[in-house]
Amino acid sequence: MVYCAIGDSYGFSFEFASADFVETNNDLRYHQHPKFGVRPGVYSDDTQMQMALAEVIASGREWTPRIIAASFVDVFKRDPREGYARRFYNLLQQVKNGDELLATIVPDSKRNGAAMRAPVVGLFSDIHEVIGRSEVQARITHDTKIGVDSAIAAALIMHFFAYDLGPKANLPGFLNKFVPGYGWETDWSGPVAVHGIVTVRAALTAIMRHDTLSDVLRSCVAFTGDVDSVAAVAVAAASGYHKFKKDLPEQLWEGCERSQYGLVYLLDLDRRVRSVTIDEGPLMQARDSCR
Repeated sequence: MVYCAIGDSYGFSFEFASADFVETNNDLRYHQHPKFGVRPGVYSDDTQMQMALAEVIASGREWTPRIIAASFVDVFKRDPREGYARRFYNLLQQVKNGDELLATIVPDSKRNGAAMRAPVVGLFSDIHEVIGRSEVQARITHDTKIGVDSAIAAALIMHFFAYDLGPKANLPGFLNKFVPGYGWETDWSGPVAVHGIVTVRAALTAIMRHDTLSDVLRSCVAFTGDVDSVAAVAVAAASGYHKFKKDLPEQLWEGCERSQYGLVYLLDLDRRVRSVTIDEGPLMQARDSCR
């Protein structure tokens, strides 16, 4: 959750900004967005929605659409913030609880909302559980093949690294096996659209090209477009791999928001989620400390 938030909050400074702004300012410091009034270092819906899933996991509650939808509504209403798609933002403002959300939403989206919140699901030790839980949470808002497959792929990238399932070079083949048909071995290039598969492909490309978290993060932003979602997925997943150098600069840690649900809360949530999901073995050792 912490690495998701840092990737998201850094990327949020550049979301759909011009290529010139990105090229000039992609220096691993938080910047004021040229159009949005959000304070630098504040995370967006990418982190908040992943937080909603993490809280369900940490609580041990049943993994059902009703409980997950309730968590989506609860975490938004206690701390409303920008970054959501306008239609979904308005819906979250209008509904009173998860039941109303399920009754009202039209879950036909192919956008990246289900994927951006999925990495935390990849921490479960059983791959079939990862796939099943990813599908359940995705169908609440993105009940389309693109929506579901992108969520599964995002969770599986995290799972591959967290459980050290092989060298990084094997990751595209791993995704081709479980989420076929998207050419995961082909690099993404150009601006990133608000599309589930495009977002995950861009995140995968950044991961495959680099071996340090700082380079992964800068690479995500350099694509331009919906880069906070790309960074949230890529940095969260890469943080689980012991061969990635965890070298994010101090200014990103110090500048990350310290609100009631900011950095300290996310650190604690990370610990609670790992206590529920992680199958202790050779993969999860002291390297899971945040820095």
